[in-house]
Amino acid sequence: MTRPIGYFVHHQGRGHAERAAAIVNALPADRPVVLFSARADIFPPLAANVTVRTIPSLFEAVGDEPAGLANAPTPANLHCAPLGWKSITHAVAVIASWFDTAQPALFITDVSAELAQLARIASVPCISVLQHGDRNDPGHMAAYESALGILAPYAPTLEQPGRPAWMLAKTHYAPGVGVAVDTIERDAARTALGLPLDAEIVVVIAGGGGSGTPATPLTLGARAEPNVLWLTIGSVEHEWHATAPGNLRHLGWVDTPALYIAAADRVVSSAGNTTVHMIAAVGRPWIVVPEWRYFDEQLWKARMLDHAGAATMLEHWPSHVGAWTQAWAHAASLDLSRQRALYDATAARDVAAWLSRVADSAWAPPRVAASPELAPVDQLLCESLS
Repeated sequence: MTRPIGYFVHHQGRGHAERAAAIVNALPADRPVVLFSARADIFPPLAANVTVRTIPSLFEAVGDEPAGLANAPTPANLHCAPLGWKSITHAVAVIASWFDTAQPALFITDVSAELAQLARIASVPCISVLQHGDRNDPGHMAAYESALGILAPYAPTLEQPGRPAWMLAKTHYAPGVGVAVDTIERDAARTALGLPLDAEIVVVIAGGGGSGTPATPLTLGARAEPNVLWLTIGSVEHEWHATAPGNLRHLGWVDTPALYIAAADRVVSSAGNTTVHMIAAVGRPWIVVPEWRYFDEQLWKARMLDHAGAATMLEHWPSHVGAWTQAWAHAASLDLSRQRALYDATAARDVAAWLSRVADSAWAPPRVAASPELAPVDQLLCESLS
């Protein structure tokens, strides 16, 4: 029997789903996989051995939650575990029932500290996905301790300080896993997008997991470079006092962000996982400004990018032209080969092979120790009497 693999996928943003799809599509075709998520429409095309089971969100209220339990204290080893939510009760019941009937080889969680602990309680081997951030709290550490292995979807050179040795010993690094990048030359990308070949272009990328990049600081940067074309892709927050110059164009969401990165001479971005690896794979002078995230996830990723010499980090958006000038001067000195080293096009295949090894090792049949040869009974009696 080939035991199936279960995989919980957080539905915020697109990175979790793209990462999961790349990994499970690389698994052997005879390995059944069930993806558990609050949304089924976030996944790219999946292999025939992969199915999606929709469960209620573990994080979003639906309106029938009891007010009397709203202020119940949360234990230190949990993050989001409100009481009285029928939706959460049902989601956990679906997963636990599947544990019982499917007898899975592994359960991967990307990401939920609670479900990692649930798997351990249910006696199911778990793989926890590790993200950047201040995650040494009891909830995260319980998930990592409970896990048979840890998957870090970034290069080891971006590992932040302070991870204990026992965590690192069971961590598999997968630089940019799930981020598909087609290599294309700058001029070819500009031709495909209808952009001028002779212009200097700055591309600003806003990630998909937050509320958007503020437009006002971009007006300062673009106005200081009137001969440079500034383009934004993604969600941008506009303010009444922002006076946009003519060389700043907001394009909104686009279907081909990688083309815009390839077309750029310089890049500004947040520190979302997908965004980071799309830029790193191409290699450009790069300013990264982290967005707010739980546990300072983007802040730590940006710090490590700066520490690795791959990007210039700003802790907040520039508030005057001088800050832009200084940041661009630093970005111009970056060694772009350090960026490209952060992305591995074979990462999904490597993760799939690692998961198969972990599963095979975990469920290997027990070794039967050879029985010692027994001496004849009369010999034993003689020895005891002598």
